[in-house]
Amino acid sequence: MSIYAFDRGKGNFTTKYIFQFARILAFCFLGEILHVVLPLPVPASVYGLVLLLAALGAFGAAAETTDDGFVDYVAQLKLNMSSATAKTSATVRTHVDGDTVHFDVPESVCADGVLKARFLALNTPESTGKIEEYGVAASHFTQEKLASAVSIILESDSDRWELDSTGGRMLVWVWYQPSEGAEYRNLNLELLQNGYARAYSTANNQYGSICSSALDQARQFKLNLYSGQPDPDFYYGDAIELTLRELRCHPEAYQNKKVAFNGIVTLAHNNSVYVESLDAESGIVFGISVYYGFNLSGKGLSILTPGNEVRIVGSVQYYAAGDQWQISDGSYRMMKPKDPGNIQLLSEGHKPYYTKTTLAQLMAQTLLTDENGEESAYAYADLVQNTSAELHKLHVLSISRDDENSRAYLTVEQDGQQMTVIAPSSFVTDEMVGQSITVRGFVEHSSGNVAVRVYETGLLLAE
Repeated sequence: MSIYAFDRGKGNFTTKYIFQFARILAFCFLGEILHVVLPLPVPASVYGLVLLLAALGAFGAAAETTDDGFVDYVAQLKLNMSSATAKTSATVRTHVDGDTVHFDVPESVCADGVLKARFLALNTPESTGKIEEYGVAASHFTQEKLASAVSIILESDSDRWELDSTGGRMLVWVWYQPSEGAEYRNLNLELLQNGYARAYSTANNQYGSICSSALDQARQFKLNLYSGQPDPDFYYGDAIELTLRELRCHPEAYQNKKVAFNGIVTLAHNNSVYVESLDAESGIVFGISVYYGFNLSGKGLSILTPGNEVRIVGSVQYYAAGDQWQISDGSYRMMKPKDPGNIQLLSEGHKPYYTKTTLAQLMAQTLLTDENGEESAYAYADLVQNTSAELHKLHVLSISRDDENSRAYLTVEQDGQQMTVIAPSSFVTDEMVGQSITVRGFVEHSSGNVAVRVYETGLLLAE
């Protein structure tokens, strides 16, 4: 018998429901026979219902198996709240990818109330560095399941919370309740069951046996990663699929190579646009300049309108005159709008992040951990170059002007750190010297030094 529908993308559901209907008719017919045979004042429908319930009870285990033999291992695995493992209720704070989520938890679990979870027993394809096939699909699967959940329980594999190899993430089982009154489902197991993850020390955990069975079945049924079919969410062009974080952290590795990434257009200036994207795990907004030159078509130019989320495809180049990395050679082919080599419009109506920061942070080093657990230090200003930023209480020390270019340079200070703010001359008055200002602009390098440039509005006297 089959009473479950699965997220497999396979199976003949029409046939399944025909068989189910036939079974119901069969129980109704048996009820009619019992009504005739047994001289009791009981309606035939009641006999049929009793028989149906008896069958469901007798074949409960079989109810977790579809007609084609697919076993719903997730339905078989039950959450035991009385077991000795560490457990806590949680709510989603930040979704990172298919196997990493940040949760809000009680401070008794984590002092800052945030548990950075790494799912046990699996490894989903990458979607936060170099983009891998089915990485985006796995990420969406995890996000959708948790977004619709009415309750989430995190469970350790032992009686205490265990850190992963990075020392910054907890290794957990994630249980979610899809609706009120429903049984909790194990998301780790569900990812394996649906072919969205590879094995990662799968057998060496408390649920290792059933996880291994689910993974073997996903391979047998050729689901998603194991389908041998192209990933519909992956671009199979000649560009390297990655994130802005990956590009900003390792630009030299991609010099002169064709890459593709998503981001929000925040500024159009001098045949270039600035594109930025928030990295959920680090909380840093990464950005880069995209130079489109003079050859982009009208449709292509409209795609690069500030406020649009776009897919950028182009070559990574170092622009020495501007002391910055940039993307060039982007194109849009009108006759082939879905060409994976095209820049593409993804959505509209976005605003710059204008990340609130300080001079101290802008001049500091930042530690980032990669997917392998390796920690590296980066200059924060390099990571956020070409991104929008907001700085408060900057003390203006001096102002110089470039009348030929209608530009003003403000030397500002904050807590012993100095920086240059570049702005149109019309935004700047000499009375600002000695005052504190708020700046909303874009992080750039000027004469080898970090600067923030104001292009339109945003340079304001503080209250």
